[in-house]
Order: sequence, then structure tokens, then C-alpha cells
Amino acid sequence: MDTPAAQKKPAPRQSNAMLRQAGLILGAIIVIALLIWGIKYFLYARTHASTDDAKVDASSVAVTSKIAERVNRIYVDTDQRVHRGQLLIQLDDRDERSKLEQANAAVTAQRAQAAASQANVALTQETVAAQSLEGLGGVTQAQSGVSNAQSGASAALGEADVAGAGVAQAQSAVPAAQEALMKARADLARTESLVGTGDLPRQQLDAARAAAAAAAAQYNESLAGVSAARDKLAAAQAQASGAAAGIGGARGALQSAHGKYLEASSPSRIAASQAQASAALANVASLQAQLQFAKDQLAETRIVAPVDGSIGEKNAEVGQTVAPGTTLLTIIPAQNIFITANFKETQIGDMRPGQPVDISIDAYKGVPFHGHVIAINPASQSTYSLIPPQNASGNFIKVTQRIPVKISVDDARPDMPLRPGMSVETSVKVK
Repeated sequence: MDTPAAQKKPAPRQSNAMLRQAGLILGAIIVIALLIWGIKYFLYARTHASTDDAKVDASSVAVTSKIAERVNRIYVDTDQRVHRGQLLIQLDDRDERSKLEQANAAVTAQRAQAAASQANVALTQETVAAQSLEGLGGVTQAQSGVSNAQSGASAALGEADVAGAGVAQAQSAVPAAQEALMKARADLARTESLVGTGDLPRQQLDAARAAAAAAAAQYNESLAGVSAARDKLAAAQAQASGAAAGIGGARGALQSAHGKYLEASSPSRIAASQAQASAALANVASLQAQLQFAKDQLAETRIVAPVDGSIGEKNAEVGQTVAPGTTLLTIIPAQNIFITANFKETQIGDMRPGQPVDISIDAYKGVPFHGHVIAINPASQSTYSLIPPQNASGNFIKVTQRIPVKISVDDARPDMPLRPGMSVETSVKVK
């Protein structure tokens, strides 16, 4: 008959068998799980290029001043969210406002001068037209004066010729009168002698005396006619000389009138006034450019945010005088966040822009992100260093180079902000 102790001995062996069986099952499950994971990892690794040399990146914006001026007020601080167009810093603008007022006054004055120059062009055109018309009338009048003087000279010469003919005619009558006077005197002497002898009556002596007196009168009259004809000739010759001088004067007046007409109708007067008006307008344009520059300078005293984002660094203080180009603030943009992954040069042979990327961010463990390749840098990372490597010269140790690849984040989440500098792991599907 079996004792109770004998009946209990098979129990431990049965328990160990069950444990071994459970261990085998568990081991088989683990092996199968590892095999499945290994196969999946192998398949994933065959089609993906991965690296943990990656970080969140962004095109940070350096806010600078374009003018040298003193900081009057700062409206933001580090880590503060800002929007595009938001006023960040106000610089002292008193000098800029004064320059703007001066430029505005200069433009106003120059515009008035340009308007006066334009009005002067119109006035010059009207004056030239009136003076040209007046000068043309003077030329016409002078030409008429020349014609009148020439006509008068012709008439005076004709009168001189007539007077010359009258002198000749008067002179031709003198010999006959003289001969008649001599004959009358001879007859008188003979009559006186015959009357004295009593051969003739005394009445004939009176008739001879009358005839002698008439002949003398006729002779004196012919001499007077010659003198009068000579005087008339001298007067006609003087008038002809005066008429000839009048022709010279009339021609001089014509030349003077023509000169005045040419001067009055000269196009250079209008051209000169138009040139002055053009110069005045050009000065207006130049001063308007200076006015716009003054406006721009005044606008530059207001430094606004160029993009939406957050203030990452502040390098300005109230009262500080800043120089052009000095970085006052650094803005990390809210958009355009990307990842820069440095892949080995042996990994990018099949990598192309547009390929999908699996992203894991250290700050958000277990949260998958997705993206795609934007661009592959045309040079290795070390190429941009101060002393780039010389892989093909002398004795060197071959080092696999890293090529920066720019990757977008397609499913960024507002509750999980991506901050530049965060560590990232990326896997690009290359096959």
C-alpha cells in the first residue's frame, strides 16, 4: 500500500515540465517576434536611408537698422510672439522729420519755380510772335521807304535834268539878246548923230532910245533867266543829292528793321526758355527723389517684424545708438520650419527631392512625423568649413563625408512646436 509521501513525488517533475514547455513557447514567441522585427527592419533598411545626425532648422531673420540712430523704445522681448508688420523698435525720428520738412519745402518751392518757367515759355512764345509781327511790319515799312526814296531820287534827277535844259535854253537866249542890245545901241548912236546933224527928226531919237532900253531890258532879262535857271538847277541837284542820301538812309533803316525782325523771331529765345523750364522740371524730379528718400528714412525709424514668428534674441537696448546693418533682434519664423539631415555620402546615391521621409523627434518620443525631401546640398558639409579637407593630396585618412539634405515636415502640429536645434532622426525612402 502506497504511503502519502509516495503519492506526492511525481508532482515536481510535472511542474518542471510545464515550466520548460512554457519557456519553450515563450522563447519561440520571442524568436518569432525577433524574426518578424528583424525581417521588417531588414526590409525597411533596404528601402530607407537613415541618420540621427539631423536637427530642426529654420531660416532665422536678423532684424537690422538701415540708418544710424538712437533707440527710443523697444516694444518686444525675448520669446515673445510677433506678427508680420508689428512695430518692434522705435528709433529717434526728430532729425528725419526735420529733413522731411526741408525736402517737402524744397519740392514746393521748385514746383512753383517750374510753373513760373512754364508760364515764361508761353509768355516768350507770345512775345516772340508779337515782336516778329511788329518786326515784319517794320521791314515792310522800311521797304516802302526805300521805294519812296528811290522814286523821289528819280523825280529829283528828272527835275535836275529839266533844270539843266532850262539853263541851256536860258543861256541860248543871252547871245540873241546881247546882239539885239548891241544893235539897238548902235542904232541909238547913229540916230543921235543924225539927229544932231539935223538929218533925222528928234522923234526917231526917242524911238531909238526906247528900242535901246527895251533891248537892254531884254538882255538883262535873259541874264536873269540864266541865273534863275542856274539856281533852279542847283536846287534840283541839291534835291537829287538829298534823295540819293535818303535812299541810303532808307536802306539802312530796312537793314535795321530786318535785323530787329530776325532778332525778334529767333527760335533760340523760345528754346532757351524751354530749356530753363526743362531744367526746373528736372530739379523738381531730383527734389522729389530726395523727398522720397527723406520719407523712407523716416519710415526706417519704425522697425517692424518682416515675418510671423518669435523673438529668439534681443541685442538692442533703449538709448543705444545703432549703426546700419547692426542686428537688433533675431526672429525665428513660425512657418518655413524644416529639418537639416546630414547623410553619409554613401547614402545619397538613390536620394532624390520629393521622396517621403519618416521623422522621429527626440522631444516627442513615439510620435511619428512625416515629410519629404526638398533639396540635396550641392556640396559636403565640410566644404563650407574654414579649412576644407584635401582628400586627394598627400597622405590622408579617408573620412566619409556628410551631405546636408533639406527635409520638410508635412504634418507639423501646433501642440508640438518644432524649435530650431531640436535633435531629429530621419529615414528617407530611397527605393
